[in-house]
Amino acid sequence: MRLLKKQNSAIKRFIMTLLFLALSALLVTACGADQPGGSASDGKLKVTATTGMIADVAQEIGGSDVAVTGLMGSGVDPHLYKASYGDVKKLDRADIIFYNGLHLEGKMAEMFEKLEKRKPTVAVSSRIPESELRSFPGGGSQSHDPHIWFNVKMWISAAEVIRDSLIEKDPEHADGYRERAAVYIGELEELDRYAREQIASIPKERRILVTAHDAFGYFGDEYGLEVTGLQGMNTMSEYGSKDVSSLRDFLVENKIKAVFIESSVPKKAIESVIEGARSKGHEVKIGGELFSDAMGEAGTVEGTYIGMVKHNVDTVVRALK
Repeated sequence: MRLLKKQNSAIKRFIMTLLFLALSALLVTACGADQPGGSASDGKLKVTATTGMIADVAQEIGGSDVAVTGLMGSGVDPHLYKASYGDVKKLDRADIIFYNGLHLEGKMAEMFEKLEKRKPTVAVSSRIPESELRSFPGGGSQSHDPHIWFNVKMWISAAEVIRDSLIEKDPEHADGYRERAAVYIGELEELDRYAREQIASIPKERRILVTAHDAFGYFGDEYGLEVTGLQGMNTMSEYGSKDVSSLRDFLVENKIKAVFIESSVPKKAIESVIEGARSKGHEVKIGGELFSDAMGEAGTVEGTYIGMVKHNVDTVVRALK
């Protein structure tokens, strides 16, 4: 009987030892995943980006030297976006964070201020001269149009910010970042030429782009389109019956035949404008869906920045030409 008790005691000690070793292994793994350079990314630089457009550029330039996580997926409106608990963890675990700035991610501004005290937290719009930024009426510190990605030249500036920030954080892989950035910026320069040539093929009197909200101002300024949106530059601003009737009258007076919906903005508002124009005897069609504040689904051509811009250019030209 005494021997049986000793055996049971030995078995219990053995089981407790195994449990202790297993728990220790789990704690080591968890701590490694939470620390910069931890095993969760296989030694790669952990990059977290807010929008899909920024995440795409970071991946193109970072290549195999980075592990990129994007917070906002297809169809997500960054103006209204609130970080989830999971997002906070992704931001906390990142080695470097990229965000658009210019109050695009308005509900996350305070979070970025806290994070930048602990790690590189970089606004990709930071090098664009204020004189080149479009503004809301009334001025003020939050008055600049944040949709800089629709001027491809401005997006080249954003790519350069991402390149230089990656080099500063991870100088060991600087040559790779420079080489990949040079190739990608060359592709952006070709995209800029493509957009310019295609928009120029639309007869001048038809170069009027009407959308749900005013996200395409930089696009219009750079490539020669008059742009009008039902809502302002920020989807947090409300629109009313006066805005609907004003845009309706604009369509009728200018004999505009096509308007555009956006993937990240409900189409109900623009449909009410179409109905209003129809009630006045003017037929307007939806010329297609544009990607404004978010790219297309991951794994599709439109799920990349270059593919998104090409899709928008081709859709606008097809409908207005």
